[in-house]
Amino acid sequence: MPRKFESESRKLLLRLREAMAEDSAGQARLDEITRLIASSMGTEVCSIYLFRDEDTLELCATEGLNPESVHQTRLRIGEGLVGRVAKKGRVVNSADAPSERGFRFMPETGEEIYSSFCGVPIQRLGENLGVLVVQSKEARDYSSDEVYALEVVAMVLAEMTELGAFVGEGAALSPLHQQSVLIKGGTAQEGAAEGQVWLHEPRVVISNPIADDPDVELKRLETAIDELRVGVDRMLDGAAGGDKEQLQVLEAYRMFANSKGWMRRMEQDIGQGLSAEAAVEKEQSIARARMSQATDAYLRDRLHDLDDLSNRLLRILTGQGKDTGAELPANPILVARNIGPAELLEYDRKLKGVVLEEGSVGSHAAIVARALAIPLIVHADRITNEALNGDAIMVDGDEGLVHLRPDDTVATAFRDKMAMRHNAQKRYESIRDLPAETLDGKTVQLHMNAGLMADLPSLAGSGAEGVGLFRTELQFLIRNQMPRREELAGLYARVMDSAKDKRVVFRTLDIGSDKVLPYMAPQDEPNPALGWRAIRVGLDKPGVLRMQLQALLRAAAGRPLTVMFPFIAQFEEFRAAKAEMDKAVEREKILGHPVPEELKVGAMLETPSLGFAPQKFFEEVDFISIGGNDLKQFFFAADRENERVRRRYDTLNVSFLTFIEGIVNRCRSTEEQTPLSFCGEDAGRPLEAVCLAAMGLRILSMRPASIGPVKSILRRANLDEVRQIIVEARERGDQSVRDAVREHLKTSNDRA
Repeated sequence: MPRKFESESRKLLLRLREAMAEDSAGQARLDEITRLIASSMGTEVCSIYLFRDEDTLELCATEGLNPESVHQTRLRIGEGLVGRVAKKGRVVNSADAPSERGFRFMPETGEEIYSSFCGVPIQRLGENLGVLVVQSKEARDYSSDEVYALEVVAMVLAEMTELGAFVGEGAALSPLHQQSVLIKGGTAQEGAAEGQVWLHEPRVVISNPIADDPDVELKRLETAIDELRVGVDRMLDGAAGGDKEQLQVLEAYRMFANSKGWMRRMEQDIGQGLSAEAAVEKEQSIARARMSQATDAYLRDRLHDLDDLSNRLLRILTGQGKDTGAELPANPILVARNIGPAELLEYDRKLKGVVLEEGSVGSHAAIVARALAIPLIVHADRITNEALNGDAIMVDGDEGLVHLRPDDTVATAFRDKMAMRHNAQKRYESIRDLPAETLDGKTVQLHMNAGLMADLPSLAGSGAEGVGLFRTELQFLIRNQMPRREELAGLYARVMDSAKDKRVVFRTLDIGSDKVLPYMAPQDEPNPALGWRAIRVGLDKPGVLRMQLQALLRAAAGRPLTVMFPFIAQFEEFRAAKAEMDKAVEREKILGHPVPEELKVGAMLETPSLGFAPQKFFEEVDFISIGGNDLKQFFFAADRENERVRRRYDTLNVSFLTFIEGIVNRCRSTEEQTPLSFCGEDAGRPLEAVCLAAMGLRILSMRPASIGPVKSILRRANLDEVRQIIVEARERGDQSVRDAVREHLKTSNDRA
C-alpha cells in the first residue's frame, strides 16, 4: 500500500479523533464526521446509516444528500444496496449503482444524480451497527486502497458507537446497552430466575482506537504476538500426549499465531491509523462476520479458533484479564458464549441461572445446570455482545426467553409468574410427606435424578422416595484425567451415606455422543448420538467399566447396591455387561472384600429395539428404566438438538404412549413382574406424568423441583379415567391425547 495513502488515512483518523473530542452532541459529531470523510475521500456524498431496531436502518447523517432526509429515510435490512451491505456484512462497490440488482431509489434524498456507490458495514465483533456510504456523480470504481480506508474508518465508528459517542434523540441514536432486549433461545433446563448479569469472559473495552504513532503501535503488536506465541507453545507442551482434539485446536492456535497473513493485515490496519488493539479487533470482527456466513463446519471451527486467539491477544495488549476486580453480584446469572462443566462447577451454588450463546440441551453444561437445579438457556444469539456486567436480567427457562434490562411491564409480569411458582411450591410442601396416591387408589413412586453430591440434600427436601438415576459421568467430565478407583469409591460411598436408607440407582459411565471426556480421543463419527457411546464403549474398552464396577462394590461395603447399564440396545449387550459385574463380584470375594447383601442390576431402555427384545431379557433383568429423552428422539427419528424437528413430536403422541404401554405389559408378564420406571424430562411434566402413570408406569424419576407439581396432579387424578380418554383417542385415530387429557383434568378439578 502506498505510503502516501497510509499518511492520508492517518490524517483522516486524527481529524476524526479531534472532532469526537469536541464537546458537542452526538448528532453534531456525526455531521462533522460525514463532512470530514467526504472531503478526505474526494467524494460528493458521505452518509452514515445506523440501526434503529434489529430490522431497520435509518439515515442518521449525510454530507451531500438532502439534509431534510436525515432521520426520515429508513430501509429494511436487505432492502436496497445499503440494506444489502447490512444484511451480508460485506462491501458493495459499484460504478453504476442504479443498474445493480436490488437498487432502491429514495427520491427524498436527492441521490438520483450520483452514479457510483461504495458501502461498508459498520460492525464490531460480528454485530452490525450500521453502514458507511460514499457516493459520487462520476462513474468510478473505488480502489481497493480507498475501500480499505473506509473499512478502517468504519471500525473506528463502530468503537465510538460502542463507547456512546453518537448518543442523541431518536431510536437510531439511543445509547447501546441501555435498551430493553428480548432474546429467544432454547430451553436446556427449565425454571425461572431474576438477577444481574455476570459475564464469564468480560468484554475487552478499547478506548483508544486511533493511534498517535504507528511505529509504537507496531512494536506493541509485535511484543504481544511474541508473548502469545510463547503461551501457545507452552500450552502445546503441556498437552503433549493428551487427547487428539485438544492438540488439533492448539495446533490451529499455533498456525494462526504464526500466520504472516494475519500479521500483515494487522500491520496494514496500524499503517492506516488504528491502534494495535483496534487492528486486532478489526480482523476479529471480519472473522466473526465470516463465521456467521460459513456453512462448512471445519471453516467455522477454524474461524472460531482465530476468534479465541484474538481475544487472548487483546487481553495481552490491554491488560484486561478475566479478573476485572468486579464483585460477583448478589443474584448472579452467568452469561457466556459457552462454558465447560468444571468451570461451571467452580461457581458452586452461587449462580441463579445460566445463558449461553452456544451450548446444547445435552451438553456438559446442561447436565451440571440440571444437577444444580438452575435454569439454562442455550442458543441465546448476541447475548455476550448485548449484556454488560451488572445488567438486570430475567431468565424464563420454561419458554427459552431472556429479558435483558427489562422494562417495568415485563418485570412485573415476570415477577408475578415467579410469585405464582413460589406459592405453588409452598403448597407442594404441605404434601411433601404424603404418597403420590391417585383418586382411584393407585400409588406412583416419585424419585429424583442426581449427578453431584450437591444434589443429595434435595432428597429429603423434595419428598423424593429415592434416586432413580445417579449420573456417574459427571465425575469423569469435570476432570482432566481419569479419576482413580479409590476416589470414585469414596464418592459413591458418600452418596449412599447421604441417601441413608433410600435407594440410589447408579448408572454406569454414559459417555460418547455429546459427552466426550477431555482426556479420551474423540471419535470422528457422522452421527455420534447413534455411534460409539455408553455401554458400547464400556464393552469394547472394558478396563474403565471394570474399574467403575469395583468402585461401586467397594462403596457399598456390604450394603444393598443398585446398578444400571445405559443405552442397552439388545439382550446380548446386557448379558455381556452383567457378566462383567459377576466377574467383579467374584474378584471382590477373592480379595476378601465384603459384597452387597443385595445386588440389583438393571438396564436403561433408550432404543426401540430393546422394547422388542426376547422375553428372556425381561425375565433376567432385575429392573428396567426407560430413558425418555433418548428413546423419544430415536422413536420419532427427531434429533433433540435440532430445534426444527424436536418440538414437532409430542410425548403424548398416541403411538409413543402405545409403545410405552407395550413395555409395561411385557414387564408385567414376567413371573417376578419386572420393576419398570420412566426417567427423563417428561417424567417431571405434570400432564405427561399423569399419562405415563395411566399407561401403567408406577415409578417416575425427575429433577427434584418437579416432584411437588407431579405429586399434586397425581393426587387429583383418576388414572382409570385418564386411561379411558387415551384409549378413546387411539380408537378415533387422534395423533395426540394432550388436549383431551388436559380438558378432562380441568373439568374434573372444576367439579371437585
